[in-house]
Amino acid sequence: MVKAEATEIPRVGRPALVARLFGWSMLAALVAFLINNLLVVWFDYPGVAVLWNGGGGAGAWLNVMVYAVFFVVSWVYVLSTRDVSLRWEALRVHGFNVYLVRALFWSVFLVGVVDVAVSFMRVESLLGVFVGDEFARNFTRPTWVGIYVHFPLVVAGFVIALFSRTLGFTWLTLMIVTAELGIVVSRFVFSYEQALMADLVRYWYAALFLFASAYTLFEDGHVRVDVLYAGFAQTKRGFFNAWGTILLGCSTAWVILYIGFNGKTSIINSPFSNFEVSQSGTSGMFVKYQMAMFLGIFAITMLIQFISYFFESVADWRDEPGRREAAPIVH
Repeated sequence: MVKAEATEIPRVGRPALVARLFGWSMLAALVAFLINNLLVVWFDYPGVAVLWNGGGGAGAWLNVMVYAVFFVVSWVYVLSTRDVSLRWEALRVHGFNVYLVRALFWSVFLVGVVDVAVSFMRVESLLGVFVGDEFARNFTRPTWVGIYVHFPLVVAGFVIALFSRTLGFTWLTLMIVTAELGIVVSRFVFSYEQALMADLVRYWYAALFLFASAYTLFEDGHVRVDVLYAGFAQTKRGFFNAWGTILLGCSTAWVILYIGFNGKTSIINSPFSNFEVSQSGTSGMFVKYQMAMFLGIFAITMLIQFISYFFESVADWRDEPGRREAAPIVH
């Protein structure tokens, strides 16, 4: 669908330096923020905040330089491509987000299927039959499972997404229903139930709702109370959408990112870096740390999509050609 739309949208258009500088600066800040979070959590860098207290040293200034580099790169790009249309930029940003969400779908699909199989064999003491008792002990360690089982599957998901063209939300919904059906049959027909079965449903449910949100925004499928908006002209809608994206959308995403990734003990960094598991322990799936990261992924994908939406809204405000008509939502 992205390729089909790309042929209908002019690449060259009226210059919009202010809007493009804002949008690409926001994306640059996002990338720099995530890199600095990686440096703080995994490599013990002090972060930027310590500079306000007069500390930090060279490590903190390196964190600052990360922001500076990405800001400069984004500004150079915008200033060297002044005639790129806003709708083309919106489509490019959306295209990257589609790939990211598609890769995440494949990742949670692979991790879910493999981890539930490993968890079942761990609960039923079958791992030793296939890999030996000594090696099977590794599968009781969440850190080992996360590094040597989950992470390779996530990488595989990103590779598969390069060749796949489906976002997979429909299939993920079907898999959730199948998993729920499996629980019902197992419980009431065979009187068999394990914590891992409910863990799989929760894992895929969380992925479905949090990963699909950005694409729902693109398709204009979110709930909107159209008391005044429905009567606005297209240019007026673009004006309110552009400012609403900045004041409500981007700000909300940044609040989630700041709280979730604010240091090693934050609500996302702490469970993820410690490979946290649920209270069911070894009888359940080792995916709770990933579910904590889902909230961060939600904020990241929504922020990226908000920038795409901002570009498109400014183009509507300026009444530029190539406006995309979202498919009507049937209730």
